[in-house]
Amino acid sequence: MSKFLWKGLLVSPGVLAASLVISSTALAEQPVEISTAAQPDKLQLAGAATEAAKSETAKPETAEPASLASKSTVETIEKESANLYEGFTNDPIAPVAEQAKAPEVAAADLGETKPAVAPANLSPEQPIAEQIPPVAPANLSETQPPAPPANLNAEKSAAQPEQISQSTDSSAQPQAQSNVLEQINQYSAEGSSSEDAAGQVTSVSQLSDVRPTDWAFQALQSLVERYGCIAGYPDGTFRGNRAMTRYEFAAGLNACLDKVSELIQGGSRNLATREDLASVQRLQEEFATELATLRGRVDVLEARASELEANQFSTTTKLNGEVIFGLAGIAGGEDAEGREADKSTAFGSRVRINFDTSFSGEDLLRTRLQVLNLGSFSTNNTKTAEGELRFNAGPFADASNTVGLDALLYQFPIGKSTTVILEANAGAADDFVNTVNPYFDGDGSYGALSNFGTRNPIYYLIGGSGIAMRHQFGEKLELSLGYMAGNAADPTRGNGLFNGSYGGLAQLTFTPSDSIALGLTYVNSYNVLTGTGSNASNFPARLASFGLDSDSNLPVSSNSYGAQASWQLSRRFAIGGWAGYTNQRILSNLATPTGSVQRGDQKVWNWAVTLAFPDLLKEGNVAGIVVGMEPRVTSSTNRTLPEDKDTSLHVEGFYQFKLSDNISITPGLIWLTAPDHNKNNSDLVIGVVRTTFTF
Repeated sequence: MSKFLWKGLLVSPGVLAASLVISSTALAEQPVEISTAAQPDKLQLAGAATEAAKSETAKPETAEPASLASKSTVETIEKESANLYEGFTNDPIAPVAEQAKAPEVAAADLGETKPAVAPANLSPEQPIAEQIPPVAPANLSETQPPAPPANLNAEKSAAQPEQISQSTDSSAQPQAQSNVLEQINQYSAEGSSSEDAAGQVTSVSQLSDVRPTDWAFQALQSLVERYGCIAGYPDGTFRGNRAMTRYEFAAGLNACLDKVSELIQGGSRNLATREDLASVQRLQEEFATELATLRGRVDVLEARASELEANQFSTTTKLNGEVIFGLAGIAGGEDAEGREADKSTAFGSRVRINFDTSFSGEDLLRTRLQVLNLGSFSTNNTKTAEGELRFNAGPFADASNTVGLDALLYQFPIGKSTTVILEANAGAADDFVNTVNPYFDGDGSYGALSNFGTRNPIYYLIGGSGIAMRHQFGEKLELSLGYMAGNAADPTRGNGLFNGSYGGLAQLTFTPSDSIALGLTYVNSYNVLTGTGSNASNFPARLASFGLDSDSNLPVSSNSYGAQASWQLSRRFAIGGWAGYTNQRILSNLATPTGSVQRGDQKVWNWAVTLAFPDLLKEGNVAGIVVGMEPRVTSSTNRTLPEDKDTSLHVEGFYQFKLSDNISITPGLIWLTAPDHNKNNSDLVIGVVRTTFTF
């Protein structure tokens, strides 16, 4: 198509002047088959969504290829053109003056897709029509969305090692419709950016990306330097390998028509030659098939766009979700109380449905429904939060098949560098902060299988409802701040936004390159525990495990400090890890029939090293290893507060096998040495097979 335009425009603009004086009777003898005002299926070069939607699917093209004019019409043009020469001398027609200046709007931008033009290495031995590939409208191969606004973690996304929520397609058929809708949006939006405004050039040498070896160099040189019909972009490029929008075609055509008007008004004899008219006829015949094909494809695209617009779920909301099937069981070992762990095998699921709404294109309102029925091992099997899975009911919790509102947040930008997140329900640190653990932090959907392997446990000290902010200091430094309350919606005494449990987080994230990330984190919390590590580290909520007969939880405040790092050494290997320290302060004394507790402090440490092997054996697969120590109380200020005398290691390995873009299977093992940081307990081994479906 592009080559056709080059050849057509290379012909002197005088051809158009000659056409203007042709009698209407002559033109009526052979009507044009493409792009007439009366045709409902007129030729569309771009922007399928710019015209009124059609109610019926366009009929396929049939019969013989379309042509732009018959031979008789060309002969008529020649006769009319010959009449124009009468009264003039027989001198050769001089070149068109270069002084004419074209409008400062012109052609050449259209998406990142390959244009339907002949490549640079066209074989001169083949007919031109056979060398040019079929014309295709815009980019129909785009697959992923969006990306939605930055840094809503993988908890809300599918199978990508990012800290950003990613929306996925809703099913096989809806996925195809979503792809087409995105293509149409891109197709119609191309060329609309102010940054792409074209500027007139006077010499082809001003275009940095045009070389004398390019196949269309001579045509472009003539259009730029002789006729002034083509402009470039402000950055000094022409972008000749891109297709053309309807607006750009109109701008280029208008520039040539202005030139024709100037010649006619000036009474110039430089209108057209018989050679020009013969060239027009050859171009018409040569590209008739391609034009018919293009018209048919654009008509089909318009019909599909109309159908999608009439049946789309919402103009502002995208539906996406995930389903996890989990098969897990304990292969052997003892629980935290020294008894043989129950080896029952469990099979359960977690289902999440996200409604992602954007009102401006830069904001995000997320509403998530969730239901899970996979119980926690810590409740009845292991009796410790060590090794707890990330996609089950959670530490010491019970599962059910009740559908609930799991997350509700609104994210919007303030300026170019600041984003604000309002968390109305079930907020988490990874909604607004980079946990610096790529390939592992998938919030149970992908990556690590356990709570501990997903991220530094100090991130679990903040959650609930509140407000957060993320601010970029350039491209390499980011500040994240957040405050969330556990019972913000409860107006009773000791609860609410400021009077109950809460967590406040601040983090500086430094990314000196795309492969390296460093994070320094501080968390202050009240009546919030990590839900990982030993019973001693969760002592305020685990009094019964130490023989204290009480249903009350001790009030506790904590100050936590963490450092996280990740370094992708190559495309197939990344190393990372973290270290965390928490000063946990028990705020009151407690007397029970079986003992007493005095207020005091506990020092809690944790650390981990992670190894990731992306694209192992197959592109899209990920293998991961986590070795570390879950939160352990290393010392206490008095004897009534428990300590962990021994050290337990958490060793976890998994291999995430990608069956397709929407299905992955992840088998893995979790090995706990000395469970509950007690060497008297035999090692625990937990086997897991996780299957994740995203849509």
